[in-house]
Amino acid sequence: MRLYVLIVPALVAGAGAMWAAGSEAQVVRTERSVGSQSPSKPRESVRQKGRKEAPRSGRASGARKTAAAGAAAGAIAAARSNVISAKSTEDGAAEARLIEVYRLVGQGRGESALRKAEELVRDHPNFQLAQLVYGDLLSSRTRSLGRFGDVPDALAFRGATTLVDLREESQLRLRALRERPPIGSVPAQFLQLSARVKHAIAVDTSRSRLYLLENNSSGTRLIADYYISVGKLGIEKQVEGDQRTPLGVYFITSNLDPASLRDFYGSGALPINYPNPLDISRGKTGSGIWLHGSPPNQFARAPRASDGCVVLANPDLERLLRTVEIRTTPVVIAQSLRWVLPNVIQADRKPFEDQFEAWRRAKSSGDLTRTLAHYHANFSSNGRSLREWTPLLKQELSRAGGQSVNVKDLSIIRWTDHADVMVVTFGEVLSGARTGAVKRQYWIREGSNWKVFFEGVIG
Repeated sequence: MRLYVLIVPALVAGAGAMWAAGSEAQVVRTERSVGSQSPSKPRESVRQKGRKEAPRSGRASGARKTAAAGAAAGAIAAARSNVISAKSTEDGAAEARLIEVYRLVGQGRGESALRKAEELVRDHPNFQLAQLVYGDLLSSRTRSLGRFGDVPDALAFRGATTLVDLREESQLRLRALRERPPIGSVPAQFLQLSARVKHAIAVDTSRSRLYLLENNSSGTRLIADYYISVGKLGIEKQVEGDQRTPLGVYFITSNLDPASLRDFYGSGALPINYPNPLDISRGKTGSGIWLHGSPPNQFARAPRASDGCVVLANPDLERLLRTVEIRTTPVVIAQSLRWVLPNVIQADRKPFEDQFEAWRRAKSSGDLTRTLAHYHANFSSNGRSLREWTPLLKQELSRAGGQSVNVKDLSIIRWTDHADVMVVTFGEVLSGARTGAVKRQYWIREGSNWKVFFEGVIG
């Protein structure tokens, strides 16, 4: 079967090796795929897997052509329909089932792929990409296909934009399968996460992918990843209404009740703190950037379809809603992510740790001049300049009475673009005290030195 010539060469060439690789994340995805199968439909035996699939009779070809055109039309028109999935699913399960269809195609098992695709679109009739794949598989029984989404010319013309979007979505999903983060690695931005930070989120916009990480005493590890959509006009948000997704380090600020939202936002929404202090210092404007779900008529949005938000399939968003914590969960949105091992993290963190410790000792000394040496000339604190904020710092040092400043629950997240910035969150507790303020600082690197350009109390 000559099918999906443009999108599955890697799967055709090495499907078995790819799915049997020792990547933890790949194993998880395979398990998701198995778990999504109905218990009443057992997996094929080894003998069945090796059996050549018999062609259908010619009597059915006309019906198949009609069905194929109908499936393709359904994919293109699904965005305008009001179809709701008839069957709920776990996060990532629908995507894993789609990838399983691709895998079967790559193995030349067209009939098995067709059955799996039929089950998938039956369970999720609003999954446009799955509808298109199903239509291709039906068409392939009567003719050779030249490309993914090989629909009749008239239909292709009417749905040209949708076809382009679906082809890109398919390529991005497959890329996420092929290019897995190394086992044990984390995004380079997460230099240190305190025990209070149970989860973290990283978004790779170049891959249309959101990664969910768990943080505990054993370290930080990847536990799930999902396809996402970003702004219609791409990334690097600058101003209100530019339909771009911001890049930077953010934090989830609330969990909006879905009952208070339009159906457009799907299962709910998690707002983030855009614009953050770095954004504000750069003159960026706008608000209302959320992680949210998809409308009922779409299982997933096109790769670039939002007004700036990060949009997930509803089952995937529901996992986030059940998992992440308000105010403590960081969200890194990057053009691309660099995944590194713990030893690299430690090396990247050490130079900054030394300067942060020097700031702590200076503040513990109660010496105003020595402490101010660690602050940037363009420092601000909730609208106060360094000159306006200095009397407040002086009062704080006076109240401390020379008591040592202790830091607990330290988190350090790095952001690097044309500047090198550290976002530092910690509890500041005076020696002998049980509690203290929770603060967040933004540091910027100037040569080999780091300076605080923002400081505020967040709890």
